[in-house]
Amino acid sequence: MNLESKLSIALVHYPVVDKAGDKVATNVTNFDVHDIARAAQVYAVEKYFIITPMKEQLMFVSRILDHWRVGFGAKFNPMRKTALDPVCTAESLEGVINSLGPEVCVVGTSARNLIKDKTISFNKLREDIKVSARPYLLLFGTGFGLHEDAINLCEKILEPITGVGPKDYRHLSVRSAVSICLDRLLGSW
Repeated sequence: MNLESKLSIALVHYPVVDKAGDKVATNVTNFDVHDIARAAQVYAVEKYFIITPMKEQLMFVSRILDHWRVGFGAKFNPMRKTALDPVCTAESLEGVINSLGPEVCVVGTSARNLIKDKTISFNKLREDIKVSARPYLLLFGTGFGLHEDAINLCEKILEPITGVGPKDYRHLSVRSAVSICLDRLLGSW
């Protein structure tokens, strides 16, 4: 199995937290569907899961996918059709984890410093993915990040992306965070 085919990603819309730290479900955005799918395709990610328990949101994603995979969009822009190939929807994080099998290593991401004994560096995770036969699932939270219920399902937590400058600003769009993480983990640099 090659390096890329062992990594799947999940955009988690539930369980995540809001600004107050409350457990919520967030809405799927068209930009997240398209832009993260394109990054997943660039880095040959096996699957890109969009996770939400909200039926209306799942239907929204299905309409987008149908338009670009089999509708007018498939003929209008074949590259978009190709970009959306790895996209799957799911109602629960547990369902995604179960679908990937008992060997899957679930890795959470966060802008916050979380559980120290679970934290793994980009370099260490890159190496682990390269040498291990296990499949990996990298979780990205929407809103203000993954809720504790999601974090508890993780074997590891990827170190936060840190920038430069004295402000230590860490509130990237999830699309930016996914792209940075995929490049650091799978890029050819």
